[in-house]
Amino acid sequence: MMEQIINIDRMEHAAALFGSFDSNIKIIEDEFGVRVHARDSELKISGDAEGVLKASKVIDSLLNLLNRGEQLSEQNITYCISLVNEGSEEKIESLASDCVCVTSKGKPIKPKTMGQKRYCSAIENNTITIAVGPAGTGKTYLAVAMAVTAFRSKEVNRIILTRPAVEAGEKLGFLPGDLQSKVDPYLRPLYDALFDMLGAETYQKYLERGNIEVAPLAYMRGRTLDDSFIILDEAQNTTSEQMKMFLTRLGNNSKMVITGDVTQIDLPSGAKSGLKEAVRILKGIKGIERLTFSEKDVVRHRLVQDIIRAYEKAQERRNS
Repeated sequence: MMEQIINIDRMEHAAALFGSFDSNIKIIEDEFGVRVHARDSELKISGDAEGVLKASKVIDSLLNLLNRGEQLSEQNITYCISLVNEGSEEKIESLASDCVCVTSKGKPIKPKTMGQKRYCSAIENNTITIAVGPAGTGKTYLAVAMAVTAFRSKEVNRIILTRPAVEAGEKLGFLPGDLQSKVDPYLRPLYDALFDMLGAETYQKYLERGNIEVAPLAYMRGRTLDDSFIILDEAQNTTSEQMKMFLTRLGNNSKMVITGDVTQIDLPSGAKSGLKEAVRILKGIKGIERLTFSEKDVVRHRLVQDIIRAYEKAQERRNS
C-alpha cells in the first residue's frame, strides 16, 4: 500500500475535480484501483504503487487544466487517463489551447484531443485538408468553427457547406416540396453547426446575402469557388467522379475541408468511394494534408468509443 499527498490551492478546484456526487473522482478510482480522500487543502491517494503514481499524474494534469480555465467533463478526464496510460501525459497541457471560435451564446470552441488539435492546425496551414475518422470526433463541427473564424476575420467572403444526398441518388426532384425542403434532411447536421456558431438570425442574414451557402454536392458542378471556405461532409458517399468534380471547383484564395468515415459507406454495392480513392491518389501533394482520427478522438458519449471498438473487432474477426 502506498499513499501520496497532493496540495490544492483553491477549494473550488477541489469541488470541480471531484464533480457532482464525486462522479469525476470515481472514474479515476475505478481506472487505477485507488482511493482518493480530501481533507482541507490536501488530497490523499492510496493504493498500489503503480495505480497511485498514475492517478496522481492524472489529478495533477486535471488541476493544471482547471488553473487554465478549462472545465472538466467525463470526456477530458478519460482522455487524460488514456494519455497517462500511454506515458504521454506531457501532451495534456497543450489541450488548454486557444479557442477556435466562440459560439453565438459565448461558448468557446476548443480542440479536446490531440487529434483535433492537429486537425485545426492542418486546416489553418493547408489549402485542402482531408479528415477521415469515426462518428463523434468533431470533424464537421470543428471544420465549421474554422470556417466561421475565417469568415469573421475576412479571410474568405463565403462559407459553402455541401454533402452528397446519397439516399436520393442526387435526384432530388423526386422529393416533395421546393428546393429547400428537398435538401434540408440531408444538410441538417451542417445547419445545426452553423446555427450554433452564428445564431439563427445571423445565419439567415448571411444566407440571404449569399455569404453562406448550404447545398447538395450535385449543385457544385460547373462552378469555380473563389474566396470561399468549402466543406464537403460525408465524403465517403461520393463516387470517384463526384470527388474529382468537387476538388476541381477550388478557386483562388479558398480552402477546402473534406470529412468522412470510410466505415459508413452507403454507396450501392460495387461503387468505389471517392474519399478512399482521394486519400490514396492525393498522397504527397504539397498543400494537401490528410489526417485520420481514432476512437480516442471521440468526444460524444463514452459509449460511442466502446461501440466503435466493438465494430472494429467484429470487422477484424470477419477479415481473419
